[in-house]
Amino acid sequence: MALSTRPPPLTEERINAFRGEIDAFIDARAAKIKETCEGVPVGVIRNLLTARSGGCQCAAYLELMSKDAAEAEAQKGAA
Repeated sequence: MALSTRPPPLTEERINAFRGEIDAFIDARAAKIKETCEGVPVGVIRNLLTARSGGCQCAAYLELMSKDAAEAEAQKGAA
C-alpha cells in the first residue's frame, strides 16, 4: 500500500493560519527596520515591504527570505 504524498486539502483555517504566520514575519521585519528609522510609522514601513511585491504578503515574504539567504551566503563567503 503506497502512502499518499499529497498535502492535506486547503481549508479556510489552514489558509488563515498560514497568512497569520506570514503577517507576523512581515510585522517583525517592519519593527526591526523601524528601530533605524526614527519618525517613520511602522505601518508605512510594512506597506513599503509589501508594496515592492505588488501588495502581496506571500510575495513579500518570499522576497525577504530570498534577500536574507543572499545576505547569509555573502557573509559566509566573506568569512
